[in-house]
Amino acid sequence: MLEKIMRILLRILVAAATFAAVAYVPDLVTTTGSTGASGDLGLGRLLSEGSVLAYGAAFAGGVLTSLTPCVYPLIPITVSIFGARSAGSRRQAILLSALYVLGIAAMYSALGVGAALTGKAFGSVMTNPWVMGAVALVFAAMATSMFGAFELQLPPSLQARLSGVGGAGYVGALAMGLVAGIIAAPCTGPVLAASLAFVATKGSVAFGVGIMFAYALGLGLLFFLIGAFAVSLPKSGPWMDTVKSVFGVALLAAAGVFLKDAIPALRPLFLASRAAALAAAGTAGAGVLLGALHGSFNGALGQRLAKGLGVALLVGGIVYATGSSAARTRSASDGLAWIHQDERGVLARARTERKPVIIDFWADWCAACRELDRLAWADPRVQEASRRFVALKMDGSQDSDEFQRVFEKYGVVGMPSVVFIDSKGREMPIRVTGAISADEMLKWMQATDQACVPPAVACVARW
Repeated sequence: MLEKIMRILLRILVAAATFAAVAYVPDLVTTTGSTGASGDLGLGRLLSEGSVLAYGAAFAGGVLTSLTPCVYPLIPITVSIFGARSAGSRRQAILLSALYVLGIAAMYSALGVGAALTGKAFGSVMTNPWVMGAVALVFAAMATSMFGAFELQLPPSLQARLSGVGGAGYVGALAMGLVAGIIAAPCTGPVLAASLAFVATKGSVAFGVGIMFAYALGLGLLFFLIGAFAVSLPKSGPWMDTVKSVFGVALLAAAGVFLKDAIPALRPLFLASRAAALAAAGTAGAGVLLGALHGSFNGALGQRLAKGLGVALLVGGIVYATGSSAARTRSASDGLAWIHQDERGVLARARTERKPVIIDFWADWCAACRELDRLAWADPRVQEASRRFVALKMDGSQDSDEFQRVFEKYGVVGMPSVVFIDSKGREMPIRVTGAISADEMLKWMQATDQACVPPAVACVARW
């Protein structure tokens, strides 16, 4: 009886924590735009800029992956095979364990490089709504795998052959690490596939290596602790299925966010009000209470239905809260007096009033564009400085003929792209092509009138 009460109390505590996170984490994003700082787990700027917190989140994801049923029970056995348990000294045990983890890190880092180079090859195609939709499908498929719909598993014969790679000794430990992630594919595969898909959308080799290396270190942490220091692990149990459910929910939420960004028609559904954010948080908390994290899809019909509804409510709440946060950011950035989709009219007005011009190439499905809105355009200082400009917003969400004409005229290759034209009609030779802070944007705006003064590079005349 006492155990049952404790489980109920724990479930209520997790639901309350979920409510708080969903209700307030998006606000942390929208309220730090003036400095470009962010304390959240996640989110676009941290990942795109490769901050310490982004690597911390990747490391934590690796640790959680090591707690899944496909990895956790094998840790003591694996450590014994490459010889750390029978090492002649603590130094040798540490070195063997470190080489095993280094093998995992080398393999995953190589995969990160491959994913990043693939993204580079496609360039701006990776921000196309169709590609974003495809990424969302990958995330959703990986989520269903975490919930037990299927397993990403190698043929038994190949898996047995890989399991025999390595053995005791330094070279054996390194070799075992190189194939460890492949052998544990039923649990690591979905997380790994989703991570690589995200790395590909960034197209940065340094980011790909860093994030996958941090993830691998997290995955190998328990192997290292057991091999080097003979740490004892808690017994396996149902709690490992909860870990898989956490991953499943996270992947589905990521799929929902990508899908939301890929379909501009969904944008009006997300309200910017605080009440909407609280309602989304309440929905997410109710999903936890119904069994989104602790329930099972393998039990009785009622239990399966409760878990399915719980997952839907939790994921829906997270996605809606994210969309509501983005709506608040857009509302704040609207304080800058944008003129939309009228490049000829903007240039004519700027020429008449002898004002410089800002042209922001933007799309609703472009995550970095929304980051730029949050970090720079929503800042009151930037909005005040913009009053001496004529500001044009070219929205590529619908890919209209006018957008395509202006896109090609200025030779834009991806979004976001911000073009500056001085008060004499000359375009600055350098552009903003990513999410930058308000302070950086102010420097660009202040430098506009000096950019075309010799000995600077000659500027392109736009009128």
